[in-house]
Amino acid sequence: MISVIWLLVIILATTAIVNQDTESALAWFGAILAGSVAAVSVVHLVRARPQGFVRELIYVAGGSYLIMAVLSAYLFLRG
Repeated sequence: MISVIWLLVIILATTAIVNQDTESALAWFGAILAGSVAAVSVVHLVRARPQGFVRELIYVAGGSYLIMAVLSAYLFLRG
């Protein structure tokens, strides 16, 4: 599940970069990050199984922040 959310983050962030100017894409990054964390919460709510929730939340948030940091650096270097 973690890798699926990371893949969605990459797809959404790349879409934002391609379709928006730099400032708008950076604004979308915040919404994408919030959505990735909310997705983990919704999945665990539907599963009704608390085991591993904190670990998956940390992995998804950390991975998403890393993805966004790399893409933000790309936007910065692109100008």
